[in-house]
Amino acid sequence: MRTREPGGRNVLLNLTKRCRWFEFITPSTLALQPLLELLLQPAANEHRELLQLGLQEALVNAVRHGNGNDPAKLVRIRRIHSPQWLIWQVQDQGPGLQPEQRLALLPDELDAISGRGLFLMHQCFDDVRWSPRGNRVQLAKRR
Repeated sequence: MRTREPGGRNVLLNLTKRCRWFEFITPSTLALQPLLELLLQPAANEHRELLQLGLQEALVNAVRHGNGNDPAKLVRIRRIHSPQWLIWQVQDQGPGLQPEQRLALLPDELDAISGRGLFLMHQCFDDVRWSPRGNRVQLAKRR
């Protein structure tokens, strides 16, 4: 179903012109700095360090916990940016975490031994969502 705005233009096409997305696929490795620089290109300087911290935690979790440090497995990252949002989707090839598992791992404090990455992702981004399977996280920051 297509919706039209006044003047007869297609809204879907209008959104496509304003939203841009890029996909990055990389082997499971912890050598993340060059990839992080690419992923953070559209981010404003005042948010860059915070976003880098949260995004790095998501990537490390995908490599270590999702893909079990297996370099034969891939991490897929999609970067989407619009005038209002910066969004990153990080997907690994692991079995995923179910909501109850994520809640059990989510600590109350930063110095917790387990779940630190999950905690930081929630602190660094305005919105954190998971796929039903639990192997893809979407991290979003308002511009």
